[in-house]
Amino acid sequence: MKKYIMALDQGTTSSRAILFTPDGVPVSSSQKEFAQIFPKEGWVEHDPMTIWSTEIAVATEALLKIGGSWEEVIGIGITNQRETVVVWDKSTGAPVYNAIVWQCRRTADYCRELTEGGYSSMIKEKTGLLIDPYFSATKLKWLLDNVEGAREAAEAGQLCFGTIDSWLIYNLTGGRVHATDPSNASRTMLFNINTMRWDEELLKLFNIPASMLPEVKPSSGIFGYTSTKVIGAEVPIAGVAGDQQAALFGQYCFDKGDIKNTYGTGAFLLMNTGDAPYLTDNGLVTTVAWQIGDRVTYALEGSVFTCGAAIQWLRDGMRVIESAADSEYYARKVPDSGGVMVVPAFTGLGAPWWDPYARGIVIGISRATNKYHIIRATLESLAYQTADVVDLMERSVDTRIPRLKVDGGAAANNLLLGFQADLLGVNIERPECIETTALGAAYLAGLALGTYSSTDDLRRNDKPDKTIAPEKSDEWREASLKRWRAAVERSLGWAEI
Repeated sequence: MKKYIMALDQGTTSSRAILFTPDGVPVSSSQKEFAQIFPKEGWVEHDPMTIWSTEIAVATEALLKIGGSWEEVIGIGITNQRETVVVWDKSTGAPVYNAIVWQCRRTADYCRELTEGGYSSMIKEKTGLLIDPYFSATKLKWLLDNVEGAREAAEAGQLCFGTIDSWLIYNLTGGRVHATDPSNASRTMLFNINTMRWDEELLKLFNIPASMLPEVKPSSGIFGYTSTKVIGAEVPIAGVAGDQQAALFGQYCFDKGDIKNTYGTGAFLLMNTGDAPYLTDNGLVTTVAWQIGDRVTYALEGSVFTCGAAIQWLRDGMRVIESAADSEYYARKVPDSGGVMVVPAFTGLGAPWWDPYARGIVIGISRATNKYHIIRATLESLAYQTADVVDLMERSVDTRIPRLKVDGGAAANNLLLGFQADLLGVNIERPECIETTALGAAYLAGLALGTYSSTDDLRRNDKPDKTIAPEKSDEWREASLKRWRAAVERSLGWAEI
């Protein structure tokens, strides 16, 4: 008997698998962290084979934990870190280089050349994106230009390009399917979100052979079936979406104007803008949210590059906490940050600053400062960065956001959510299941397989867990944000000095 929908959630720092019942309840999960590779300052890479091996391992373990089998899985939904580039050989399936991660800044100078060359408007109109190393196209060009033999092999039709969803689909199907969905394609800077096709002018600009590109299929639909040689069963892969779009779906943000923020490795604020792309010129990007059948839904997005990664830095880099959960415990040992500000611009800054040359700073230290102040200031930086993006979103759509739905690992931190409510002056709403990224992928798969009849059918699973109201005054809010933005100004352009 089919009982579960499996979500494969391949993130920036870990691979995860979660089994959901049709009513959206997680019954088993497994997660494995993997190594981050930093070849040079500002460069970030992953081993694609490690991504694949950890993902298939957690999928197997999630089933084993409950004595389940693949025969009980209705279908698979995939959600993934976006913009990360993998290139592999069509005949062997072997990667030609490490995955170049969305955080990587190695193409900053080339992006500046593109901007100075006058390509910003054309790229924005076609893709909804800003010219930034964040997106896939410049990473793919770098890889073809710098890995020995890669360009020649690509032009001979021997290589595949994909974001992480494509890499997982290819391996799960035993190399039979090379595909992606529009939410991921729209993050590559090669996909025209108006025509919903790979764009020939952009491919020519970046010198990318079209033969490398995956087929773009609706986010909810049958992508293919797992190979019996890989997992011993044929299970339909029926839902695919980039992690932030999947979280928007998993938060039941099906209507125009619905908004959510995900506190993951980065933080990403998305607003559903309905069936037409909404372009702005102030630092937000326009993206495809999902495609179901022939209907495309779009979103506005504000991207914060370093969120949960800052807490990971406290744990692994500074070694002042032993686990991410410790951050709240230690932060509560002081009433405030003692005037300390942490700007975690480890890989530059996203919205609203979009400065790939910004770098992290700790400022405001006095003789009275201790590690608890720095831990608290780092935690508060997640809320400050989100407040900047909310302010930008409100000015872009000329409306006040009445509440903010939140999810992601750091959303379990009540101190963070309380501080966020105070900075925004609105209620923060946390769902019962904060793993909405995986849930959204499962829902997209379930819709394709007939487990759910419509998005209205899904709404019955919406179960809020906690609402946090603001407690601080407008004067406190304005003063706090003024100090934060003064700190950010001091971090800008540091890598160029």
